[in-house]
Amino acid sequence: MATLAHAPSRTGTTAGTGTTAGPGTGVGPGTPATAASVRHLGPNWYAAVMGTAIVANAGAVLPLTAPGLRTAYQVVWALSALMLLTLLAARTVHWVRHGDQARRHLLDPSVAPFYGCLAMALLAVGGGTLAVGRDVIGEPAALAADAVLWTLGTLVGLTAAAAIPYLMVTRHRIETGSASPVWLLPLVAPMVSAALGPALVPHLPAGQWQAALLFTCYALFGMSLLATLLVLPLVLSRLIHHGPLPLALTPTLFLVLGPLGQSTTALANLAHVAPGVVDASSAHAMGAFAVLYGVPVTGFALLWLAIATAMVVRAFRNGMGFTMTWWGFTFPLGTCVTGAAGLALRTGLGAFDWLAVGLFALLVTAVAVAGTHTAAGLVRGRLLAPPRPVTA
Repeated sequence: MATLAHAPSRTGTTAGTGTTAGPGTGVGPGTPATAASVRHLGPNWYAAVMGTAIVANAGAVLPLTAPGLRTAYQVVWALSALMLLTLLAARTVHWVRHGDQARRHLLDPSVAPFYGCLAMALLAVGGGTLAVGRDVIGEPAALAADAVLWTLGTLVGLTAAAAIPYLMVTRHRIETGSASPVWLLPLVAPMVSAALGPALVPHLPAGQWQAALLFTCYALFGMSLLATLLVLPLVLSRLIHHGPLPLALTPTLFLVLGPLGQSTTALANLAHVAPGVVDASSAHAMGAFAVLYGVPVTGFALLWLAIATAMVVRAFRNGMGFTMTWWGFTFPLGTCVTGAAGLALRTGLGAFDWLAVGLFALLVTAVAVAGTHTAAGLVRGRLLAPPRPVTA
């Protein structure tokens, strides 16, 4: 989801402006190709893991029973797990060999928010492991893997949700009118924890342990929701007063769908596991809240989807080419799929099932397109090349 485009910022580092970086090998004289490439491997690459993993997670909750679908979801989950392991190793090399660049990323207001993607990648792969990977590695191993990844993802997400806004206030120099949907990334990470945590509740000892995780997820939901409500008006104000985003950043408009779909998913999942954990009246209230919140928010998500799609069409007509921001189409759409599926379960309305299936078709298309372009860019050596300086 990050841009390959950079322009000078007031920090003296770089800030995304939508200017596409030119091609290049990223290899300097006497420098191994792998090391030179890893130097420019940013945290934005975790978006590809998120976008891939959500296909399996979303597919697992759809009312589709065609032969081979479950196997396809397992293949996608395995691919996302492999991508995560590979990227974690590459990013470790990045920090060890190119610590100066890694620190520069943290001080860059256009790159730092993507550290929220690390948390969401861990959580998404963990959720997929329990949802579909258990058929491959067995439920005990899947449960252990999900518990570890959920815990790590939640801790990283909480750190990012606090640290990135702190850096934005104390270290970053933010230009007036530069609010971006990318700012949502570290804030929505706790919401992903809230949506995937309920799957672990039934596996805990009954009583205090289950209730503690249930209410922890509600706290994560509130934390993320309220923070998102503070940022969304800034994003809308930037669009209204300063016009459309630069072409390469236009796909990031889809990031707004993330907290909308994920919050709907979280409440539906929490309501599903509430009976037996809390008293009957509280469980009933949680179920009602999931519907009363989820339906209006889904309506707004569809409105925003229409607006964002229109802006993307406009950007295509004006010559928008591929950048890694295209992964911004994927995970947010996936959260809307799981949100609609959750509402179908809570309300019994077939319309929500059809909505989930339709959005899933868009999700698979978006992942296929982004994945194909990413693979081609890696083979050609363009995506990990150093950004080309922007000229006036």
